[in-house]
Amino acid sequence: MRKPLLIIAAVALTASLSAYAQNTSSFRYKWYDGQGLAHFSDSLSADAMKYGYELVNDRGLVVQRVSRQLSAEERVAANKLAAAQEAKDRAAQERANADAQMLAAYPDDASYQISLQQALDSYDQQIHTTQINLRTQEKALTDLLGRAADIENNKESVPKLLVDNIASQRNVVAALRNTLHRQQDARGQSVQEQIQLMAHYREVKAAREKQQSAEQ
Repeated sequence: MRKPLLIIAAVALTASLSAYAQNTSSFRYKWYDGQGLAHFSDSLSADAMKYGYELVNDRGLVVQRVSRQLSAEERVAANKLAAAQEAKDRAAQERANADAQMLAAYPDDASYQISLQQALDSYDQQIHTTQINLRTQEKALTDLLGRAADIENNKESVPKLLVDNIASQRNVVAALRNTLHRQQDARGQSVQEQIQLMAHYREVKAAREKQQSAEQ
């Protein structure tokens, strides 16, 4: 009984190996050369690797495509392109995450407008503080100039110390005026940015509501 079973197993194994050999040998390599002419071969050639190839089965169907080998310059360019696309995708994902957080934090226009107004309030406080300091320093400069004028009216020379104090006070006043101008410009720029931010908020909110409506 054991001998017939061994014979049957050997026959089955031989048939299986024969079928495997037929299946693997049924695939061919197809590629197009630099002139666009099609070529076929039973083995992978250097030209196929150079131009890129397709693995074709016995029914003529393409079961796999392999791109051609890239030159060193092409690989560098491809890596740069891939890196740029990755950065673009990452930035898009970061924007999507930021938009989601924005909508979660501010469910309506009023709440978002309050957050924007808080930024303007901060600018206004800085401007107010600078204006108070500027008026104080301008008064101090006026007092120094008045003292120098009184001395000159008395036909006397203005002391060097007073001259130096006046010059120093002028610098303080000029610096405060420049600070005030920068703060006012920054507030004006913030107002313009907030207009864009509010428009973006409403656009994102409308898109979210449309998506939610479509899902219901």
